[in-house]
Amino acid sequence: MSKHALLNNIDHKDLRVITTRSAELGDNVMLALTFPSEFRDLQAHYPIVFRKNAQGQFEPIALLGFKDGQNLFLNRHGWDASYIPLTIERQPFLIGFGADREPVMHIDLDHPRVSRDSGEPLFREFGGNTEFLERMNSVLLAIHQGMAANESFIGTLLQFELLESFVFDIQLNDGSHNRLAGFYTIHEERLRDLNGAVLERLNRTGHLQAMYMQLASLSQFRALIERMNKLDAGDR
Repeated sequence: MSKHALLNNIDHKDLRVITTRSAELGDNVMLALTFPSEFRDLQAHYPIVFRKNAQGQFEPIALLGFKDGQNLFLNRHGWDASYIPLTIERQPFLIGFGADREPVMHIDLDHPRVSRDSGEPLFREFGGNTEFLERMNSVLLAIHQGMAANESFIGTLLQFELLESFVFDIQLNDGSHNRLAGFYTIHEERLRDLNGAVLERLNRTGHLQAMYMQLASLSQFRALIERMNKLDAGDR
């Protein structure tokens, strides 16, 4: 269950947020929603692919595992990567909208990260936001702006028929076979064959860089498989 509330320094002056990473705190997820301006940071650690959401719309995601409830970047020490996707880092905060439709910060009071005893304080003793809360404000703003940019990016991919489905077969060291299906990637040959005028336009909008960052991220599948092998071997 979730209990969302508009964050304020009166009702929530004593709240803290636990920032360690664990399955018990909600981090054991297979994927994280993302957006083009985050691709550069993500591609150094995670494969970036696309999926269709419940409304049938394409959206980019960072893959953290190969099945629901599996995050191969979690171990007994926490999160084993120097960059955490922003849609994961922002928890337990979320974006709401005020009467003027401006984005405002909400908090899920039922989230396991919310505490009054441990974690990072949200407000200073004598008023004002802590550095931690200011950081979460900036994270939510980046997510808000990034998700808005997804529409144009996905629209461009569809306009030039650059998305293709793929099936990824995985053979682990123990001999077991697994298959990842239901996801999409950018069609590299079709992208390469676009004429110069189109490529120039994509470059001006920043879409071209994001496309190549997505393609570069696919090399992280090898590292993800190795994490799976270590998990099966009990080396975590």
